[in-house]
Amino acid sequence: MRGPCNAIPLAMLAIVSVLPGCATAPLVRGAGLSSYDGLAPSDGKITKASLQVKKEQVLAAKTINIVPTVFPPAVAPKLSNEQRALVANAVNRALCVSLSDRFNVVAQDAPADLTVRAAVTQVTETDEVAAGISAAASLSTSFIDMGTSVPIPIPRIPIGLGNLSIEAEAVDSAGRQQAAMLWGRGATAFFSSPKASKASDAYDLAGAFGDDFASLLIKGDSPFKSSGINIPSWQKISSGMGLAPKYVACESFGRAPGVAGLVGGKLGLPPEWTDDGAKKNPKP
Repeated sequence: MRGPCNAIPLAMLAIVSVLPGCATAPLVRGAGLSSYDGLAPSDGKITKASLQVKKEQVLAAKTINIVPTVFPPAVAPKLSNEQRALVANAVNRALCVSLSDRFNVVAQDAPADLTVRAAVTQVTETDEVAAGISAAASLSTSFIDMGTSVPIPIPRIPIGLGNLSIEAEAVDSAGRQQAAMLWGRGATAFFSSPKASKASDAYDLAGAFGDDFASLLIKGDSPFKSSGINIPSWQKISSGMGLAPKYVACESFGRAPGVAGLVGGKLGLPPEWTDDGAKKNPKP
């Protein structure tokens, strides 16, 4: 006989079977790029993207700096100022850590071969109630007993999944665009961690965007072209665990929540509770 812990997961599986398993991811163009010419579609499996890159010029660059990501209040009026700042900073942090694999990342006001600037153009907020129920069900029982030796992960309720759209570019020291991308991705029922916050999916997707745009600049080519398994560098792993980043410039975006973030994610806690955000300016 199945206990009460099995009832919710089985009901969730029934819901998943009749509802879409991922949020739509529109490509929303803003007004933040210096040029939109030459952008061509280059979609991934769950990501929509349009991009252009001048490979020779990008690969010749050695230093890079990052302008803090813009997240206008009108893009997501239901999010608080704190939540918008957290999402924007998650973009900055992911960019800084990922770009550190090839570039020497310098301070925003320091001369650099390339300057990266990004802007959030669209957000669909996460349904806090549905995400909370999913997190609670996942916490109550990690797997569903289907009478076999193969455990089946509990999917998230595919209601109120959030999404995120961003545009970004890299310009040289003369202000000429060397790479640009319009990017959009939605959360999925099977691979997105549910957390009880309107900003949770946008926050998680911000990191995915940072990885993708950094890959564009590191390889000088679309991050969605198949290139085998990408093993993260040690500096990326350690930064993700909340240790010091490779370059001091990345400290301005604060450190990843590390273990607190992992535990908080498993418990379905809002990222606002575990991520301290950008480094606060010291008081004079």
